[in-house]
Amino acid sequence: MPIQNILPLSDWVLSRDPKQRLRIMRSLMAAYSYVACVVLLVYSSWAGFVAPRSMWWLCTAAVVNLAFWYTVLRTGLNRRFQDPSLTLPQVLTGLAIGITAYAVTGPVHGSTLILLALVMIFGIFALQSRTAKIVGAFTVLVMAGTIVYKSATDPIHYPLTLEIAHFILIASILPTISTLAAQFSALRLRLEQQKKDLAEAVDRIQELATRDELTGLINRRHMMEVLNQHQKRLLRSGHHQFYLALLDVDHFKRINDTHGHNVGDEVLNRFASVVESALRDTDILARWGGEEFLLLLNDTTAEVANIALERARTALKDTPLLPSQPDLRITFSAGMTGYLEGELLHACIERADKALYRAKEQGRNCTVIDDRDSVEQEPPDQP
Repeated sequence: MPIQNILPLSDWVLSRDPKQRLRIMRSLMAAYSYVACVVLLVYSSWAGFVAPRSMWWLCTAAVVNLAFWYTVLRTGLNRRFQDPSLTLPQVLTGLAIGITAYAVTGPVHGSTLILLALVMIFGIFALQSRTAKIVGAFTVLVMAGTIVYKSATDPIHYPLTLEIAHFILIASILPTISTLAAQFSALRLRLEQQKKDLAEAVDRIQELATRDELTGLINRRHMMEVLNQHQKRLLRSGHHQFYLALLDVDHFKRINDTHGHNVGDEVLNRFASVVESALRDTDILARWGGEEFLLLLNDTTAEVANIALERARTALKDTPLLPSQPDLRITFSAGMTGYLEGELLHACIERADKALYRAKEQGRNCTVIDDRDSVEQEPPDQP
């Protein structure tokens, strides 16, 4: 296997996916709590405070728990759940091990309280507000029951006066951590919403910068960017031929004067929709200005491009544009020309514009195809 195909050790352990990597790292950070618990249990067993059997059971549970969550995260099984981090089940199993350690470590059981706090801190950045409060309250109640039970069954190692002090400590620390988790959760939700709002705002700005507000077509500036890309593609391949057509709605001023500008705006909007629906997916229609539209016809010939324009002309003839004006029909004049390799884009557009002017002179509602006799060449690149 080539060396470049061998993943770094960190990628094998933590995954290459950024989100999964973060989740696994958080889970492994919680391993410190389990390591501390195992060390405490081994020491307590060596000192005679904990029965070896209980020590081995708890150590095994801690190691198995850690290995289980790592396997679930590393294999990607966690992605099937609503919370891929699986924070709540990890916190609950950690608390169960910590409370059990508190119940079996006898004279040194007070040292396990810090483990409970560490487990709760682990979930502070991921638990939802309500869940964090429930977990905190649940832990306090379970610890209260454990303290009462151990004080009654083992008063020598769990004297009631000492256990009351422990309970006060737990009852003050865990709810505080739960409250912090709730605040972090609220902050996280606000940040996520702000991120979403920002993304939507960026999309909206992008749309406003590239789209015509009235028709939804791309605007003149963005169309020039599209044409530049097609020009470069032609220069690279030499086989990418395209045609440009300038379309002008016939007698549009008369529509505005007769029916008002609101109807005129609706006419432009419907015109754009009907014409675009008659084109191929690869063709691009843009609002060029006023009642003029620029059409880019890709990978075609003059004959096929003209067929597309006639198809659009027929669609306009057969389609009622406005419910409020069922008898209103519109036509358009068009000037079309093909782009020649090496010419300036504005020269090609100017030829289409001159062809459009001739179409209007010939009585409108027709297409004039320019013969492209005159071509303005791109200036040579400077060394």
